[in-house]
This record gives sequence, C-alpha cells and structure tokens, in this order.
Amino acid sequence: MPSGRPTILYVTDLAYPAKGRRYCDEDIFLSSRLREDFDLALCHPKDAAALMDGFDAVVVRNSGPVLHYRAEYDAFREQALARGTRVYNPLTGRGDMAGKQYLPDLSAQGYPVIPTADRREDLDRLPEAAEYVVKPRFGADSVGLEIVGRERLADVEFGDVLVQPRVDFRHEVSFYFVDDAFQYALYAPRTDRRWELEPYAATDADLEFARRFVAWNGLSHGIQRVDACRTGEGELLLVELEDLNPYLSLDLVGPEARDAFVEAMKASVRALAEGRTG
Repeated sequence: MPSGRPTILYVTDLAYPAKGRRYCDEDIFLSSRLREDFDLALCHPKDAAALMDGFDAVVVRNSGPVLHYRAEYDAFREQALARGTRVYNPLTGRGDMAGKQYLPDLSAQGYPVIPTADRREDLDRLPEAAEYVVKPRFGADSVGLEIVGRERLADVEFGDVLVQPRVDFRHEVSFYFVDDAFQYALYAPRTDRRWELEPYAATDADLEFARRFVAWNGLSHGIQRVDACRTGEGELLLVELEDLNPYLSLDLVGPEARDAFVEAMKASVRALAEGRTG
C-alpha cells in the first residue's frame, strides 16, 4: 500500500570510477538517510528519463560526467522540462550544469574568476604565464584537460575548449551550500593532492566570496559547491561552480556537520517534492 510519503528517484552511477574518491559510498550513505523520510529508488542516469514519471521528484547526485552519456542526458533534460518534472538540482543552473561558458562570461564581467578565454581573439586578455590550461567546455573531473606552453597556444582549436593561465596558488578550497545556506568548507592544503581534503574554517570574507556566486546562479533550491583557489597574494578566484552533481566529501566532515547537511537536504528535497519551491 502507498505510504503517503513523497517518492524520490535518486539518480546515480554507483560504478563510476572517480579519481581519489568513492562516489558509490557517498550515495549509499545519502540515499539511506533520505530513505528515512522518503520512498526512494535508485537508477542509473541513462534510465532516468524512462522512469521519472513515477516519482514526485528526481534527485540527481553522483551520476558522473555528462560527457559520457550526453545523448541520454540531453533527452532527460528535454523531457523533464517539457513535462514539468521536479528535478533536484533544478535544470535552470547557470554553472557547470550548462557547461563552462560562465567562466569566460564572468571573467569578462570582472568577477573574481581565473581569467578565461573562449575565443582566439581574447587570448591577449589573459595574463602571461609559462603554461596554460586547455579544458573542454563541457568537461568534468579533469576529463580532456591539457596543459600547454605559451608557444602551443596558436595550435589550440577553439569552439569546444576554454583556455586559462595555469595559476600558482596556495591551496584550493570548496564551499558547500544547500539552497542558499552555507553548510561547511573543505580545502586541499597540498596543491598536488586535490582530493586530500581537510576541514576549513571559512572567514566572513570567504563566505562573502562564495555567496556572490550562489546568488548569481539564482537556483531556488539545491546543492552547490563553489570551488576556488587562493593565489599567492591571498585572493580567492573561482575555479568552478558545481551545480549539477557536485561530490560532497561527506566522509571528511564531522558527524555534526554531516547530520546538519543531511537535514538541510531533506528539508530542501521535501519542499521540492511537495511543490513549495519558487
């Protein structure tokens, strides 16, 4: 018999082999906690479009880089938007969900972002560097990323890639939000070990930086991760705004922060499933 609880389709790829992380462990934990409040089923991202009509909401979590199943993801987006499916995160994200065009756009608008060019004629706007990062416009998890010397910039084929100077930074830091509420921060004190993270005590200035991008994105609800690097001069620069399926590193935070995150996510998902979001 129906339980009367909201029903959730939880989209994840439990077999995705992430570098330095175990996506499956995080989703096993999160789905088990959500099951306390919801009737929940797991599915692979390639199956989401076929199954989503039977649920009150669809929660997209650690589903892996979209470029591995682009056609299926595009079909899911098209059908979900056409049917008015309640998706978490909502499909209106302006960050990585829509590709990385926001990086050159925000760079041109003067936001604190790693300088980024998406056209050959904009390369002269980038600061001079010994090396440059060439990344796919729709990349994720460092797939397709290439480091090139300045002498090779002339060989870059623009269209599907972006170019940034390789920044010399002290550390990378990530700020995690549910809706517009800050939850916790983690940082990588060793620049050569991106996923060896430790708890980070965010300052008011740090949170002002991160909230600026959360506000710019304008999501009515959902999970966002603001990734930044701190330069040698102490300035924070945006690296990525993860608003599709950001890995949360919940195993690296204390039990109080982890429980607080789960409760915030439950409340946010329930509001979506019950149609109480904007």
